[in-house]
Amino acid sequence: MPVGPPPNLEPPDLLTANETATLLRTSRKAIYAMAERGRLPGVIRVGRRLLVRRDDLLRSLEERRAPSPGETRR
Repeated sequence: MPVGPPPNLEPPDLLTANETATLLRTSRKAIYAMAERGRLPGVIRVGRRLLVRRDDLLRSLEERRAPSPGETRR
């Protein structure tokens, strides 16, 4: 019998260091440096592997974003 997560529970969207680097338009090395300094939200370490929760990263980027001219912030 196969073992897996309960049917209604989906795993969080996790990005690899390379995927995170592509999203942020930076290098993989910079992603590891940001994670080491605690400047990257949603970091999960599995052994030596670094994964980033996509939703946490995107939420953090939205919070840091500067408003466009004429735009009001909530």
